[in-house]
Amino acid sequence: MPKAVRLCTISAILLLPLFFFFGCSGGDKAAPAGANVNVRISDPATCSGPAGAFSHIYVTITDVRISASNGDSGWIDLTPSLAQNPQQIDLLGQANNQCFLATLGATTALQPGSYQQIRIMLADNSTAVANNVCGGTANCVMISSSPNTALPLLLSSEAHTGIKIPSGQIAGGQFSIAAGETKDLDIDFNACESIVAQGNGQFRLKPVLHAGEVSLTSTSINGTAVDSVTNQPITGGNTVVALEQKDGSGVDRVVMQAVTDNSGAFSFCPVAAGTYDVVIGAVSGTQVAYAVTVITGVQPGNTLGFVPVVAQTGMNTSPASITGQVTTSTGSAATTADISITALQPITSLVMVTVPLAGQSATSAHLTTAPNASCPTNTDCATYTMMVPAMNPSVGAFAAAASQTPAPPLAGPVSYTIDAFAFMTDGSSTPDCSPSEVKTSSTSSNVPLTVTSGQSSTAATLTFSGCQ
Repeated sequence: MPKAVRLCTISAILLLPLFFFFGCSGGDKAAPAGANVNVRISDPATCSGPAGAFSHIYVTITDVRISASNGDSGWIDLTPSLAQNPQQIDLLGQANNQCFLATLGATTALQPGSYQQIRIMLADNSTAVANNVCGGTANCVMISSSPNTALPLLLSSEAHTGIKIPSGQIAGGQFSIAAGETKDLDIDFNACESIVAQGNGQFRLKPVLHAGEVSLTSTSINGTAVDSVTNQPITGGNTVVALEQKDGSGVDRVVMQAVTDNSGAFSFCPVAAGTYDVVIGAVSGTQVAYAVTVITGVQPGNTLGFVPVVAQTGMNTSPASITGQVTTSTGSAATTADISITALQPITSLVMVTVPLAGQSATSAHLTTAPNASCPTNTDCATYTMMVPAMNPSVGAFAAAASQTPAPPLAGPVSYTIDAFAFMTDGSSTPDCSPSEVKTSSTSSNVPLTVTSGQSSTAATLTFSGCQ
C-alpha cells in the first residue's frame, strides 16, 4: 500500500522529483494566524520484504518549514513541537489511515498567501530519539535477510540544511492558501529510490521526494492487474506498478510506485491533482515476462478495475536483459559519481514511458562509479544489468468501466532507450557532470538497441564527462 507524509495543507501542486539540496540562512518565524495547514508523510514502497531488499527504512524528522520567498529567508516553522520531540518514521511501515504514515504537524496556523519553498529537516545520526528502534543512530535500514539488525543510514547536508523543495518542484510554482482555508500538502518520500548501497556494505540516503496538495477524499488511484488470458492474478513473481507523468521532453517519469498484493490489487494514495499514466510491469514465479501495460489519462479518484497484462509466448518466455557500462571523468581524469539508470520504451512517436523492472522490484537502477581495471583510461566506471520484457507495450486510454481494454502489443522489433542521470556522491542529489543526463538507443555495435526473450543485449557505453 502506498504511504505518504503529509506536511501541510495548501493549494494544488504537481508531484515532481526532488533532486537538489540547498543551504539556508535567516531565522525561522512562528506561523501567523489566518489559515490552517496540516503536515503528513507518505511512501509507496516497492522494496519492502520479502521480495524487496529492505524490511524497514527509518528516518527521524525534526522540522518542516515553509517560505514565501525564493531566497533563504522568511522561513515559517510548521512543526514547532518536533524540535524537542523528533519523530522517527518507518518509511516501509503500515500507513496509519491507508494513505499517510504519520502526521507531523496538524492544523498549524499560516498567514494567507503564496509560498515558494518547503524544507524538511532530518535528525543527525547522533541525535537522541525517544524509543529509538535504530539503537545508537537516528536513521537506519534493516535488510530483508537480517530484518532485526539496524544498519546506520548515512546522511549528508539534509541533517543540517534540510531537504528543500523549491518552486520548480511545486505544481504551479507555488503553494497558495486563502483566509479561513484548511488545506493538506502531502510530501511523498520515495524511500526505495532514495537508498544508495555502497560497496563497503554501508547505505547512504540520496532523497527523492514528490510534493502535492491532496484532498482527504477521492485521492487514490487503484486497480487490479490480471493475466490477459486467465483473468487471474500473476502468481509467484512480482508485479510493479508505476504512476508516471510526462516531463518537458516527452518522457514519463515515475511519481509513485507500488507492488500488487496476492490478488493483483494496487493502490496509490494520496495522489495530488493532475493527469497520470499507470504503467505495469510483471514477471511470474516461473519467470514468464509480461509486456508493459500503459493506461493513459488517469486522474485521482479513478478506479481502473481489472487491467489485463499480456504474457510473452513462444519457445522462450523469460525476460530479456540489457547490460552496459557507465564511465565518469572530469574530462582528463577519473572521478566518481552516483548514477541512476532507467529503461524507456516508446508508446507513441513522441512519448516514452519508464519501464518498471519487475524482476528487480524497482523502476530504476542505482550505482556508483569507482576505479576498476576494466574502466577506460582516465575514467571510473560501473556496470549494470536490467531485466526487461521482450515485447512492445500494450497501451490504452483510461475508461470508466469494470475493466480496461488496452490494445495488444505491436509486433516487430522491441526497442529500448537507456537513460542515465549523474549526481554528486555527497548524498545531496545535486546533478553532476556536463551534461548530467546521457541517453543511448544503440548497442555497443552501434546498431539500434533491441531485445530478444532470454537473451542479453549490450548497450553502448554511457559516457559522462565534466564531472566534479
